[in-house]
Order: sequence, then structure tokens, then C-alpha cells
Amino acid sequence: MECSEISIQEARAFKSLRASSKWMTNKELAATSNIADRTARSFTKKWVDLGIADLAEVSPGHRYRYSGMADRRNKAYLSRLIAALEIFEMN
Repeated sequence: MECSEISIQEARAFKSLRASSKWMTNKELAATSNIADRTARSFTKKWVDLGIADLAEVSPGHRYRYSGMADRRNKAYLSRLIAALEIFEMN
């Protein structure tokens, strides 16, 4: 399930999701992260599967937010994402 590498695009998207105080659509996440919509969809699906993000199934457009339980659900991947922010100097 987990990819061995974290791209700069994933780090930017993670930073945007974690910094947001509201639920975000994929389109909003893409806009704030300067990535393609389909890339945002790929990341949010991955993060929900890994327990990093919470999903609200509403219409139109599902909403996502950083999970307050991310550190308990998948501490290893969360640590890698946070390390990527530091490496890419996005702290």
C-alpha cells in the first residue's frame, strides 16, 4: 500500500491539509497545493486508507481533513510525511 517515496507534491498537499481548519474538497486541496485535481484525489484516497485523513461522504464532492488520530493510526507514515516537509523546507 505505501509507496517508498514521498514526492514534493504529496508534501505540499499534506502541508495544506494539515494546516487547514476546515474540511476540504479535492479541488480546494489541489488549488492550495498547486497540484492537479487528480493528484489531490490520489493523495486523499491514499491518506484515508492509511488513516492520515478523515473522509466526509457528502454531496457534491467528498470532504477531507487531517485526522486528529493520524499519529495513532499510522505513526510511521505520518513521521515520513513530516520528515519530507523538513527535507523540502516546508516547515
